[in-house]
Amino acid sequence: MKRRQFISLLGGAAAAWPQVARAQDAAKSRTIGFLGSATPSTQGEWSAAFVQHMRELGWIEGRTVRIEFRWAEGRSERYAEIAAEFVRLNVDVIVTVATQAVLAAKQATSTIPIVFAGASDPVGSGLVKSLARPGGNITGLSALGPDVATKRLELLRELVGDLRQVGVLGHADNPGNVAEMREIQAASRTLGLAIALVQIRRPDDIAPAFEALKGRADALYVLPDPLINANRLRINILALGARWPTMHTFREYVEAGGLMSYGPNLSELFRRAADFADKILRGTKPGEIPVEQATKFDLIVNLTTAKALGLTIPESFLLRADKVIE
Repeated sequence: MKRRQFISLLGGAAAAWPQVARAQDAAKSRTIGFLGSATPSTQGEWSAAFVQHMRELGWIEGRTVRIEFRWAEGRSERYAEIAAEFVRLNVDVIVTVATQAVLAAKQATSTIPIVFAGASDPVGSGLVKSLARPGGNITGLSALGPDVATKRLELLRELVGDLRQVGVLGHADNPGNVAEMREIQAASRTLGLAIALVQIRRPDDIAPAFEALKGRADALYVLPDPLINANRLRINILALGARWPTMHTFREYVEAGGLMSYGPNLSELFRRAADFADKILRGTKPGEIPVEQATKFDLIVNLTTAKALGLTIPESFLLRADKVIE
C-alpha cells in the first residue's frame, strides 16, 4: 500500500473512531425511570444519593445511563400516569419509593424490573411473594422493622411523662400506613395508651383531621406517606399550635419542625437501591434478589421544637440520639 493511501485510510479510520465509540456507548447505555413520590424539594437528597452511588458503581448519567426523573408531588393519581409513561419509554428499570407508587408500577408492567427504595410491608401489601424469594419483576428494601411502633410509642411516652392518648395521622389509601396502624393499636394495648386514628386522602383533609383530634390526643404519631411528606411543614406547624409533640419515621420530617423521628435513613436506602439497580442492569433478575430489611434505625431530635413545646429533653435521651437539631 502506498504511503499516501495508508495515511488517507488511517485518517478516515481515526475520524470514524469517535462515532464507533459513541455507538458503543449508546449500546451500553441504559435508562432508569425514577418515580419520585413527592417533589424534588422534599426528595432531592434521596435522588442525589441514588445518582451518586450509581456513579460510584460505574453508571455515569448522560453517558452509560440516562435517568428519567418524574415527580408525583404527593398526588397518588400521578403514580399510574408516570408508570405508564415509563412503560411507553421502555425503560430498563423503574426505581421508586412508597408502597402506593410501587403498586402502581407493578400494575403497569410485569416485565420491566422495579426496585423500591422503601416500602412498609412488601409481603403484606402484595408487592413480593416473600422477602427471601421476591419472584416476579420487583425487589428492593423494606423500611419496616420489627416492633417499631412499640419503640416509637415508648419514646413518645418517655418524653411526654403524662402521655395517655396518642393521635395517629395517616393516609387512608396507603397499605403501609394501614399495616402500621394495626401495629400501633396492638402496641397501645400493651402500653396502656388510647389511640385516635385520623386518615386523609388530600391536602384539604389535613385541617379537619386536626379538628377531629382535639381533646383526644396528648401527642401526634405521623405516619410516612408522600402526601404527608409534601405537607410535612404544615402538619408540624399545626401540631405545634395544638401543643402536640410529634413522632415521625424519617429525619426529613424533623428537619421540617417535627419533634423527633425513629426510623431508617432514607438517603442510605436510596444508596442501597442503586446496588439493586446495578445488579439488574448487569443481568440479575429482580425476582432472584432478596428484599432487604432496614437494620439501623436512627433517633433524631429537634431541640428547637422541644423548647417551643416547653419540653425538657433529658441529657440521657439526647446522648442516645443519632442527631440533635438545634
